[in-house]
Amino acid sequence: MSTGAANAKRVTTHTLQEMKAQGQRISMLTAYDYSLARLVDGAGVDVILVGDSASNVMAGHETTLPITLDQMIYHAAGVVRGSSRALIVVDLPFGTYQGNSKGALNSAIRIMKESGAHAVKLEGGREVITSIQRILTAGIPVMGHLGLTPQSIYKFGTYVVRAKEEEEAERLRSDARLLEEAGCFAIVLEKIPAKLAKEVATSVSIPVIGIGAGNGVDGQVLVLHDMLGINKEFNPRFLRRYADLHQVITDAVSSYITDVRSLDFPNADEQY
Repeated sequence: MSTGAANAKRVTTHTLQEMKAQGQRISMLTAYDYSLARLVDGAGVDVILVGDSASNVMAGHETTLPITLDQMIYHAAGVVRGSSRALIVVDLPFGTYQGNSKGALNSAIRIMKESGAHAVKLEGGREVITSIQRILTAGIPVMGHLGLTPQSIYKFGTYVVRAKEEEEAERLRSDARLLEEAGCFAIVLEKIPAKLAKEVATSVSIPVIGIGAGNGVDGQVLVLHDMLGINKEFNPRFLRRYADLHQVITDAVSSYITDVRSLDFPNADEQY
């Protein structure tokens, strides 16, 4: 961890609000464990999302639906221990908040108490507004999520761009205002037209973070394993790979195997 990052003040929801007001873009990445959280936090990212995408990249599931609340808390606790600067936001997993505001509050309280995280995120607009309001009554910050909502993939039936038609676009605009009025501190917009995302970002006072939503929003988020090139199967248009760790790790492991088999490892200097 760099000295600057280690000594920096913790990012808060108020920090993000100030960044939006000043036109400073917000950086957000996922992390799911202590070691990578230390690296991401030390590099100076503003927000770490302990996403339910852990269901995909950590557990190998096809969708985000199978991951449980206990598993999310486990991942989040490690991330919290590995960070000193970033705001830590944790996804409420599928089935822990839909249609039951009391259950939603209990789930959010467990995340905050057992992991030490700073906020929760949940998907949806008007259909989950009572859960959002109930969580907020406990003083727990809530980040919203509109557009493509992966927990609803079986409803959509596809991962194509959302809100291309005016009816769905207007619903998204309305839901964004509803989330702002309810008290959400930020909103993630996933895989919607860039023009619509910019319109939403300028129409609400809270930060809007995009993923596949163009550069007219207040910040960006990517899945760490995607942008580092660990996961090679996922190739949407919005993804920029900043490294090719798939090849780096494969080459390193191959070299290790070769050295073990040839008795080159451990050598004389690597023995006691």
